[in-house]
Amino acid sequence: MGLLLRWVFAFLLLTLTYNPTRWNYFRWSMDNYVEERPLAVLLGLLLLIGYIIYLRATVRSIGGFGMFLVLSVVAALVWVLYDWNMLSLENQDINTWIAILALSIVLGIGLGWSIVRRMLSGQVDMDNVDG
Repeated sequence: MGLLLRWVFAFLLLTLTYNPTRWNYFRWSMDNYVEERPLAVLLGLLLLIGYIIYLRATVRSIGGFGMFLVLSVVAALVWVLYDWNMLSLENQDINTWIAILALSIVLGIGLGWSIVRRMLSGQVDMDNVDG
């Protein structure tokens, strides 16, 4: 459940920032920046904090190469689905949702890697704490 929750929050973070609908921070701030500048800045900073938390945890847990590997597996899965004619890549909106899904999987796995490692190996990860 913890890994799923981390993925859901990563998906929400990415979707709130940008998605093919008109309900996202990017489009809202472009349309309302002049009238709602303080709110646009506040919401942008909150999203930035969310990205910093996710990216820092992901880089610390699986690193850049791990991020590349997870993204490669997701890309290969999309390729297989496309090759089997189960997925069409002609619709720009669907491509955007696929990219959001792929990036959220990378961030979700990165933030929850300790859970996966503990399930697979039985070992608990711990950050170094200076005492």
